[in-house]
Amino acid sequence: MSFSVKAGASLLLLVVLFALLGPMLWPDPAAQDLVQFLAEPSWQEPLGRDQMGRSLMARLAAATRLSLLLGMLCVLTAALLGSLLGWLSAWRGGWVDGLLRSLADGVLALPSLLLVLLFSAMAQGGFAILYLGLAMAQWVEYYRVVRACGRALLASPRVEASRLLGFGNAHIVRRHLWPELAPQLLTMMAFGLGGAILTLSTLGFVGVGIQPPTPELGLMMTEALPHYQEAPRLLLAPILVMGMMLLALVLLNQKGSLQLGSPQGVTP
Repeated sequence: MSFSVKAGASLLLLVVLFALLGPMLWPDPAAQDLVQFLAEPSWQEPLGRDQMGRSLMARLAAATRLSLLLGMLCVLTAALLGSLLGWLSAWRGGWVDGLLRSLADGVLALPSLLLVLLFSAMAQGGFAILYLGLAMAQWVEYYRVVRACGRALLASPRVEASRLLGFGNAHIVRRHLWPELAPQLLTMMAFGLGGAILTLSTLGFVGVGIQPPTPELGLMMTEALPHYQEAPRLLLAPILVMGMMLLALVLLNQKGSLQLGSPQGVTP
């Protein structure tokens, strides 16, 4: 294991522990105490309090947990949906393949951020439609990779031999397709998680994502802007946490990204 992978894993573990253990130490991110307006950091509150007297550590931990959970849910949904449709397209071919390719091309015709903005406009701060929009913006990538690899694999001699021996599609997927695709899909999922976290923060920053009083990293940055001169920590803390998450995911996938970009990798 390379140093970059170890550093990325350690950094990501640190962020996950903060997201999981933070609510035990600072349990209520919505509790207000206006008497403590922009209170300075202390032993009890290492980052102090915000403009409404709320614990910045509590809000930061809750926002980090929300970004990680929603991002992972979106990536898992997109990967599962895209992989299943990609395999179906490669396996069935014909009109099924044509229909799914047309659907994928239609989704690709819209910029992913625009697609998410359309869903978030309908969401009005709700989690369900926002999650659906983030997932729908990513599934095409998995579909194209699985379809390309599946078509090549189904025409290979080893799959023909498996069919002649009487093995079904489940065996072909388990013994041939999954070992071929697993490294690439896992790398795509890690980068997709980073993209989902960044998109969620961007939507919160421009005011069309998660709505107050729910803590969210982008929303926390927007709320902190008017008080940046008095308390820059309000803005710098969520930026630092989001930067740590993205850096950890990039470090974890440096080797995988090189493999995806190599001539031997599967191309959509």
